[in-house]
Amino acid sequence: MTSEPGAAPIISIENVTRRFGESVVAVDDVSLDIREGEFFALLGPSGCGKTTLLRMIAGFETLTSGTIRIDGQDIVGVPPNKRPVNMVFQSYAVFPHMTVADNVGYGLKVTGVSKGNRAGMVEEALGLVQLDGLGGRKPDQLSGGQRQRVALARALVKRPKVLLLDEPLSALDAKLREAMQLELVRLQHSVGITFVIVTHDQSEALSMADRIAVMESGKVRQVAPPAELYEYPTNRFVADFIGKMNLFEGRAEAGANGVLNVDVAGLGTISVPSQDTVSGSVGIAVRPEKMRLLSDQPDPSMISVAGTVSEVAYLGNESHVYVETEAGLKLNIVVKNDTRTVEPAVKLGDQRWAAWAPGDTLVLRE
Repeated sequence: MTSEPGAAPIISIENVTRRFGESVVAVDDVSLDIREGEFFALLGPSGCGKTTLLRMIAGFETLTSGTIRIDGQDIVGVPPNKRPVNMVFQSYAVFPHMTVADNVGYGLKVTGVSKGNRAGMVEEALGLVQLDGLGGRKPDQLSGGQRQRVALARALVKRPKVLLLDEPLSALDAKLREAMQLELVRLQHSVGITFVIVTHDQSEALSMADRIAVMESGKVRQVAPPAELYEYPTNRFVADFIGKMNLFEGRAEAGANGVLNVDVAGLGTISVPSQDTVSGSVGIAVRPEKMRLLSDQPDPSMISVAGTVSEVAYLGNESHVYVETEAGLKLNIVVKNDTRTVEPAVKLGDQRWAAWAPGDTLVLRE
């Protein structure tokens, strides 16, 4: 179940700040809405405030100021066990001495659900996470991915309105992490519950979330669906943090007919399509995969610059080729390795042109 853009918010965060002492502001005046039935990601580097914000939603951290509403109810001051949320921790926090079924049913037991009703609910939850028939095992008899599913089943068994996930895949190896990303999306669609995940992994957020909030130094810098965030970042931080980016500084002057002229050191004046009338200092950004590496000077309709291949990073399906210009600009170009050969497409010291279409250029004011 993917939420529609007009869906009512299940979580409303209004002007929320969390201070630790006088000098540390972990979350700084954050306001955002999370829609019902949405898979929402809080993304950012370590120390940006994303986990603190998640813990405030869960009730494990207090607010210095601001309001959090879940399903219309102000939950500031409401204890964690009284909120319509459940949380999956980075460490899974399964009880090693209990069976899988007892782990999943523990929350039901402490809230007084009868043994008979518990058994059916536990069985249903294990089915959701594809652990049918493993209820009698102990956690140490399971793989890392299976233990993570136990933690998910335990969080889902009471059917909370919101499931909070704090870096839930960070302990898994790369292949299992990728498989579990797909599994979490399947599970969220199946149960229709709002998922809010905290992660520092861009690919994880891009592959799973309906929308992503990128955080930096306690602030939300941009909230958008994955494709919009990647293709149309609104500021230098988001452009540089999401994926790879060639980022230059320039000075802009508005031209005619929706064209912006930008003077970039080492490139000269380039003209890019833009409805923005911004002038003065701007960031110019181009994704490496939007660039072309050419042996001959490209068509004048392209933005281009000549340089020397200074580094080549072979990554299997593609290579990242770095071209350095005489002016000292260093550009990263992605070259697809689409021919079966062990011969490199380019070698260190080769003279090449880096070129891209003007329409693939981003102009960033912030």
